[in-house]
Amino acid sequence: MEEYENMTVAELKELLRGANLPVSGKKSELIARLVESNDSPQEVIEDVEMHEEDDDIFDDDDDEEFFDEEWDQIHTARQKPVLDDETKANLSIRAAQMKKQPKFRRQEWYRYYRLARTGWRKPKGMQSKQRLNMKYRTPMVRVGYGKIAAVRGLHPSGFEDILVNQPSDLDGLDPERQAIRIGAGVGNRKRANIHDRADDLGLRVLNRRKIDRKGDLK
Repeated sequence: MEEYENMTVAELKELLRGANLPVSGKKSELIARLVESNDSPQEVIEDVEMHEEDDDIFDDDDDEEFFDEEWDQIHTARQKPVLDDETKANLSIRAAQMKKQPKFRRQEWYRYYRLARTGWRKPKGMQSKQRLNMKYRTPMVRVGYGKIAAVRGLHPSGFEDILVNQPSDLDGLDPERQAIRIGAGVGNRKRANIHDRADDLGLRVLNRRKIDRKGDLK
C-alpha cells in the first residue's frame, strides 16, 4: 500500500493497463483497485515489463547510463491519451502536414518588432503587396492549408486542450481524453492548488511549471 502511495498517477495507470484493469478515477481509487487485485507492486511491474519489452526505447547497452539515480529523480512519466487507431493515424498525418506548412508572417513583420511577435492578421490595404500576391512576399493563410477536421483543435499529444482558471474547473474532466492548460493570469497560489487537484484526478497539465512553494504555499 505504501509503495503505491509513492507512485505517480501515470505510473499507477500503467500498472492498471498491464493488469487489464480500468484506469479511470482518482489516485485513491486507482490504488484501491490495485490492492484488490491481490498482487504486490513488484509483481505487477514485472508483469507490465514482460508485455512492454518490444516497445522499450532503451535497447542498447550504451543507454544504460540513463538509468542511474539522477535519471530516476528527473524523469517523470506523463499521462498519455487513450486514442483509437484512426485518431493516431490522423495525428501523424497532421504532423507531417505541419512540417510542410510555411510560417505565416504579418505584413511588414520584418520592419516592426511588435508585428513579428503577434499572430497572423489578414492584409486589407488596397495596394498591399502581400494581399496582391506580389513576388518575394510571405504567403497568406488560405483554405488549402487546412488540416484534418477530425483532429482539429487537439494537442499534438492527442489530448483535448482545456483552459482552466480555478480548481473547480477540473470537475467532470476525463483524464483519458482531456488535458488542462492553466490561464496566464493565474497566480502561483491558485496554480499550485490546480497542480495538486490535477494530480489527484490524474489530469495532465500541459503548461506545468515549477513553483517555489514557500511559507503557506507548502
